[in-house]
Amino acid sequence: MIVTKPPMGWNSWNTFAHNIDENLIKEIADKMVDEGYLECGYDYLVIDDCWSELKRDEQGRLVPDHVKFPNGMKALADYVHSKGLKFGIYSCVGNYTCAGYPASFEYEFIDAETFAEWGVDYLKLDYCYKPQSEDGAKLYRRMGLALANCGRDIVLSACSWGADETHRWIKSTGSHLWRSTGDIVDCFSSIRDIYNIQKGIYEYNGQGCFNDMDMLIVGMGGKGHVGRENCCTTEEYRTHFSIWAFFGSPLMIGSDIRTQTPETKAILQNKAVIAVNQDAAYRQPYLLTGRPDNADVWVRHMENGDIVLGYFNMSDNEVGFPVSFTDIGLNRSTGVKLRLFDLWEMKSLGEFEDIFVTGVPAHGSKLIRARLVKK
Repeated sequence: MIVTKPPMGWNSWNTFAHNIDENLIKEIADKMVDEGYLECGYDYLVIDDCWSELKRDEQGRLVPDHVKFPNGMKALADYVHSKGLKFGIYSCVGNYTCAGYPASFEYEFIDAETFAEWGVDYLKLDYCYKPQSEDGAKLYRRMGLALANCGRDIVLSACSWGADETHRWIKSTGSHLWRSTGDIVDCFSSIRDIYNIQKGIYEYNGQGCFNDMDMLIVGMGGKGHVGRENCCTTEEYRTHFSIWAFFGSPLMIGSDIRTQTPETKAILQNKAVIAVNQDAAYRQPYLLTGRPDNADVWVRHMENGDIVLGYFNMSDNEVGFPVSFTDIGLNRSTGVKLRLFDLWEMKSLGEFEDIFVTGVPAHGSKLIRARLVKK
């Protein structure tokens, strides 16, 4: 199985943690369709930790919690599929999940077969309780082989937090995406920390095995499992989504989509920004201007020949950004100018030659798509 674009969807952990059940998942499935998320590309519905009984059955198989999921996972997967969505589930490479439930160490092939029988399309595989004597790369390879031989296409999301130099070996495992950081929380400092980590590893991203910067906190508003009192502003949520989209991270919503504000939906459902994330060429971005105050301009080339400028001001002050077109290879001798379009304001900025200057507020961002036109 080859995954050519970063997966998009919804995951239960950020908001609900252990407070999950069959009715909640069905409600989320309904909302993903009715509120336009599926139409925008969010097609994976993933149940995170705390879904199983505390013991396997006599055949060594995982058992769904009889209270939370009385009809079992196959029936729930069928419901999710009936909505046009894909169904995801959670386990760990270790002896236990992060919340202390049975995990997949030395049960990889049994679990892969079970998940396939249930109709699972996506497996998030965490890194908790890994035996110290075991090599993490080997464990992900073993599950990768188990899934590749289970008779069903199942996306493998390797959630190893970037530990043990994940970026150096993850593409050998059969994983389709890999977590490059620790867990996100609902505050701007967490977004900034994750952004800064990317500066050292962004070149390891690519088609087939995407760098997962963790689930989205857009719209958390201080609520839920990773909510914080000093939660993000709308501007900061927009910056968060801009960075994740620009760098090609999977876009997995973590907030409660049943109660989203119009402002949150406008961020999560901005199709022009999503198109950058889902661009077919999936070309590596490069840093154009990096400032000491953590305010940067990045560039990414699109499949159709456009260029996207990503302005990310992680500093606490407004910053002005001049961009010389010579620095992106468009010298005067090329005979072209740039027609600019702001992907958040959804408006044309006009045509520019040689240079473009714009300001970005503290903790703010801009995504500007540029079309090359002849002078």
